[in-house]
Amino acid sequence: MSKKKHEKEEILKFNRIKKSSNVIFNIIFIITSIISIAPIVFVFMISITSEKSLARYGYHLIPKEFSMDAYMFLYQEADVILKALFISILVTCLGTIIGVILTTTMGYVLSRPDYKLKGFLTWIVFIPMIFNGGMIATYVVYTNFLGLKDSIWSLILPLAVSSFNVIICKTFFRTTIPESIIESARIDGASQFNIFISIVLPISKPVIATISLFLSFGYWNDWFLSSLYINDSDLLSLQALLNNIQKNIEYLANNPTAGVSLQQYKNQMPKEGVRMAIAIIIALPIACIYPFFQKYFITGLTIGAVKG
Repeated sequence: MSKKKHEKEEILKFNRIKKSSNVIFNIIFIITSIISIAPIVFVFMISITSEKSLARYGYHLIPKEFSMDAYMFLYQEADVILKALFISILVTCLGTIIGVILTTTMGYVLSRPDYKLKGFLTWIVFIPMIFNGGMIATYVVYTNFLGLKDSIWSLILPLAVSSFNVIICKTFFRTTIPESIIESARIDGASQFNIFISIVLPISKPVIATISLFLSFGYWNDWFLSSLYINDSDLLSLQALLNNIQKNIEYLANNPTAGVSLQQYKNQMPKEGVRMAIAIIIALPIACIYPFFQKYFITGLTIGAVKG
């Protein structure tokens, strides 16, 4: 008993963190958190700064003159903003669901040691991580062959499967899922599909949450696909709308809803404030959703472990 107690004390001593080290780590975490949060706070402050103050004093963390003109302007353009917001939410939800289904199934198949085409398909998945067919070839395939020009699917399918995500799933299934559980289920007569749905997925919440976050971030922040495949303003996402405003402030003016002339519309528009306000609107939903996924990164790692 004394030997075990001594070994336990040695392990605890080895894992113990000194107070000075703990203070240093806390300081580093605080500084990192401030660096991460500061840009969002700065953008928000600019969005509530009056246009005259921005023109006269420039950007300041504490506005010289507060104004909600940017948000009031966006409220007046609710039809355009809400339409783009709906497209972003639809693309993010559908794309994440489809991407998780395709990625996890591919990763599970490639993780099976007795699958005959495992080596060949692993190379097929790995090669796009090194190089791809190029933008022109991709554009021709999606527009001419698949006919996805001005289609909501052109915003979903190109990002649905990533070689990086498939390899993450393959590694997780291969190293974390006990092979004895799968063998026991096969002996009981379960098919591979039933094993995957009933056994593998319930104990794979951490990797599913991770892939879901990667996909949702990618879909929510994407604007490039809209610039390539979308000409219909009704199918523009919120990010594409922001990009168009940043490139050309007359975008909203070309889609007026207030019944005023182009020059009057431009004069009424708080240009810098609108850009920053839309950036806040884009960042807020994903920032609110992220904490709900956080718990799945740790929990579920040992669920279903083999018991002796």
